[in-house]
Amino acid sequence: MEVGIDSFAMLLTDPSTGQLQSAIDRMESVIAEIELADQVGLDVFGMGEHHRANALDSAPAIILSAAAARTKSIRLTSAVAVLSAADPVRVFQEFSTLDLISRGRAEIVVGRGSSVDAYPLFGFDLRDYDALFVEKLELLLKIREQPNIKWQGRFRPSLNGEGVFPRPHQPTLPIWLGVGGTPESFVRAGTLGLPLMVAIIGGSFDRFRPLVDLYRRAWLAAGHPPENQRVGVHALGFVAENDNAAKEAFFPGWFQMFTEAGKERGWPPPTRAQFDHMCGPHGAFVVGDPQTVAAKILHVNRTFGGVSRFTFQMSTAALETEAMRRSIELLGTEVAPLVRKQSLLTS
Repeated sequence: MEVGIDSFAMLLTDPSTGQLQSAIDRMESVIAEIELADQVGLDVFGMGEHHRANALDSAPAIILSAAAARTKSIRLTSAVAVLSAADPVRVFQEFSTLDLISRGRAEIVVGRGSSVDAYPLFGFDLRDYDALFVEKLELLLKIREQPNIKWQGRFRPSLNGEGVFPRPHQPTLPIWLGVGGTPESFVRAGTLGLPLMVAIIGGSFDRFRPLVDLYRRAWLAAGHPPENQRVGVHALGFVAENDNAAKEAFFPGWFQMFTEAGKERGWPPPTRAQFDHMCGPHGAFVVGDPQTVAAKILHVNRTFGGVSRFTFQMSTAALETEAMRRSIELLGTEVAPLVRKQSLLTS
């Protein structure tokens, strides 16, 4: 199993001063986090995409390219690229360029985006939410197959054999489908033969097993080789020397971020009781000491019938600089080796 980190490069307000983080300092800390993740042996680092005032990740390929020059082994991916509001030609060009800079370490996780701020910004109608994604994913996959294609759709000017360059260093640029809880999305990934990245930010892991089974059935029905299936999980998580320290470092930023998200989406304010439940054995947060975290990842691996990749969203703790650094170190040096060994023994 691969173990990695996803970041949203969000700015948080320091509760002790009421001041927003410096954008320059936060961007430097994000790149330093990717560099450290590489040094401690993590497999992958993903960069989200948002288009709001407190976000620095509107252009994830640029951030990842800066990190590519400072890393050697870690794979670099979007998490996710909001393909519905983007031009698939440009997305492919950007990540092919990243692939060349990183010497073959780029990937793309594409999705429709749980946050819809990109749609009005780029002039798209939310009523076309699903149709946009279906058409643009089709085009992206065709471009991946060959540089010169003829194509016509509703939302983008036609292609009449113009070349899409540069081409990536990898023979086939990996493209994952990022999904939430929509059954049709799981079926789509299986039918197309794409690796699946399941974003789980609440509830329990167990309730996603039927959806993962949908993906696997659709994969087999489409005639794809069973051995090529890949299921990834993206979850909120943090590692510290003990369970309590992990919770105390992670809670303030989580509370702040989800309070703001609730104002936008009509959710009630989060509570400490909800947080503690999510950190417990039946919740979807992977927060604790290395043994607690490894055990929970292995539980997810068993629950889903095998997981190829597990990525942590821990950037809600961005104000806790030293705790954040230590979490990355523990994830790479203690959690990942435990998980890789046990998942290999049980595979």
